[in-house]
Amino acid sequence: MNKYLVAIRIKSQVVKTIIYADSVIHAKLLGEWHYGIGSVTNTPTKLDETHPPTPEQQRVNQLKQQLDTARLQQKRSKLNQQQVKLNQQRSKLLSKS
Repeated sequence: MNKYLVAIRIKSQVVKTIIYADSVIHAKLLGEWHYGIGSVTNTPTKLDETHPPTPEQQRVNQLKQQLDTARLQQKRSKLNQQQVKLNQQRSKLLSKS
């Protein structure tokens, strides 16, 4: 059994609850069986056995991804600059010949 986070509409309010099921479809069907057809407002999200990340942890993870992306862009830019410099040197050597 897996743990799923499901948002359910009850009397025009959306409430999040946890459902234990074998699959996403099973979790949705269980939610609809228990709370009524059409009450599940989103696709159930599988949760790890560990606790879901807190908003602070999500923010830190997002910043790490942004840092990795910036480093990759910097590396690509540096390689492009080196390529331009090599092409200029090559064209100077060819023009002298």
